[in-house]
Amino acid sequence: MTSGPHRRGALALLAGGAAAACTPRRDGETVLRFWAMGNEGGTVGQLMPEFERRNPGVRVAVQPLPWTAAHEKLLTAYAGDSLPDVSQIGNTWVSELTAIGALSPTPPAAADLLTDQFEAVLETNEVAGRAMTTPWYVDTRLLFYRTDLLARAGFDAPPQDWGEWKRAMHGIKRVAGGDNYAILLPLNEFEQLLTFGLQTEEPLLRDRNTRGNFSNPGFISALAFYRSLFAEGLAPLASAAQISNVWTEFARGYFSFYFSGPWSVGDFRSRLPASFQSSWATAGVPGPNGLGASAPGGSSLAVFQSSPHQEAAWALVRYLSEPAVQARFNTIVGDLPARKSAWDIAQVERDPMLAPFRGQLERAKAVPKVPEWERIVTEMQIVAERMVRGEYTPETAAAEIDRRADRLLEKRRWMMEQGRAV
Repeated sequence: MTSGPHRRGALALLAGGAAAACTPRRDGETVLRFWAMGNEGGTVGQLMPEFERRNPGVRVAVQPLPWTAAHEKLLTAYAGDSLPDVSQIGNTWVSELTAIGALSPTPPAAADLLTDQFEAVLETNEVAGRAMTTPWYVDTRLLFYRTDLLARAGFDAPPQDWGEWKRAMHGIKRVAGGDNYAILLPLNEFEQLLTFGLQTEEPLLRDRNTRGNFSNPGFISALAFYRSLFAEGLAPLASAAQISNVWTEFARGYFSFYFSGPWSVGDFRSRLPASFQSSWATAGVPGPNGLGASAPGGSSLAVFQSSPHQEAAWALVRYLSEPAVQARFNTIVGDLPARKSAWDIAQVERDPMLAPFRGQLERAKAVPKVPEWERIVTEMQIVAERMVRGEYTPETAAAEIDRRADRLLEKRRWMMEQGRAV
């Protein structure tokens, strides 16, 4: 729930959505309403003239939205029967929008759009084995690290497993000196622990995704490894809000390993001095026994059931999915293309900082596809912080995460028992 200026901003956005819902149709012209978020919302319009040239009589009205308001706006538009024809959505919203019947599944004629994709990313777009949305751009998290400090610690290559990584972190801690650390793991973020947890072979939910499965031995090992990084003084007991400036702190050696995605490559290049550019690099995520998994991310293109222009809407999705178009969009906004062939066209892997992302995407593992997932990982993060501060052991923390997940999934269990799909 929002209040104050944030609520006023949300109301203004809703008013804008209502205006867009009434976009008039000119004689003989179909107007497709397309909602796009963040940087994409401000730049995707550059691709529309070519689409409109290829599709006479169709015009695309792009409405940019901030990510902070997009989820609420989509749900409000669904309730008010004012959804657009097509929208960019976060991958973690697919199951929720499917559950309420908002999405138009990929038709057989568009099945070819699902080829040439990263398997784990594609899986995030599927519910019950059916593609509900189409990947547009992709991302995942891996390691950003200080090459100079790693070399000074006696390592000539980034670590590939947890044992080697721990030795490297202790070495970096020694050479960095003072009050510096080896790695930043903000206590108010769940992504880092989730990445460790994805190294287990066991699923994180069980019984058809109706109960937590965090007490499996692999996840308990991940909790133990995570806790040890704080207990051994390798990571500061700090939230993201306590780090004044990530780039500055990274450059001064306050930490040398940092989890982030492709969006940080541009930030590190633009915010760090030229003299520092040879002192950092990216690398795959270490796992217990070699390079490991991370969660797939990115955005997808959704066509809504309520759209009266299904054929034109899918034509737009097809156009934005073309490898050449995705390659062009990569040059405009920097997003990593969803189609693998677009990586080759755009020569993404010629950039040494982006090249490791392809391997990491190939090793990515989809997270459980339930509407409650974001709330579950928030509870996971809360319990993990309390574990790091001494309240739980890894075993009791895992049991507590299961207990909280089971509570959040109570309605899902009831619906399953009633024979209702969710």
